Amino acid sequence: MSEIVKIVKITGTALPMRGNEIDTDRIIPARYLKEVSFARMGDYPFFDERYTGDGKKKDHPFNDPEYSGASILFVNKNFGCGSSREHAPWALTDYGIKAVISTEFADIFRNNSLKNGLVPVLVDDATAEWLLKNPGVEITIDLATSTLTLPNGQSVKFPLEPFAAYCLMNGVDELGFLLSKNAEISAYESKRVFT
Repeated sequence: MSEIVKIVKITGTALPMRGNEIDTDRIIPARYLKEVSFARMGDYPFFDERYTGDGKKKDHPFNDPEYSGASILFVNKNFGCGSSREHAPWALTDYGIKAVISTEFADIFRNNSLKNGLVPVLVDDATAEWLLKNPGVEITIDLATSTLTLPNGQSVKFPLEPFAAYCLMNGVDELGFLLSKNAEISAYESKRVFT
């Protein structure tokens, strides 16, 4: 599992992955949920689609040298549907993906992503269509302004809850946020009278 790092702005290549309804079992096959260490989690995204049974590479966007080092994944509708697997965002972030752009995310995947340092960027159909026609472009995602900027200069707003943005930009999860308020919580509790 990746450590949550501070993310304020992401500029990177968009790796396109076609297809709707890409579920969490495709993102991270179930057998890798039993790993006792997260050290190799970045090796497993889309493993069964990327490799043959004897370990040879298949034709898959994650194996395409054109997208080597891509930090942004562009996908179609309902990405991350299926079972709840925190391993899915862990595997993607450990692989090097910092943000996923889509017109629709499964709610549980979106929530797991936000809690684990992967930025889900929800865009409209027109932006998605532009990205489909321009694969591999460099995109900038700014969490402070909740905007995605395309190479043609167009900026698109995307929804991002203020608390989620705060956690991502400060590299903390919900527990880390609470622990950062420990002194204030202790001061408040010391003034309370319990009967």
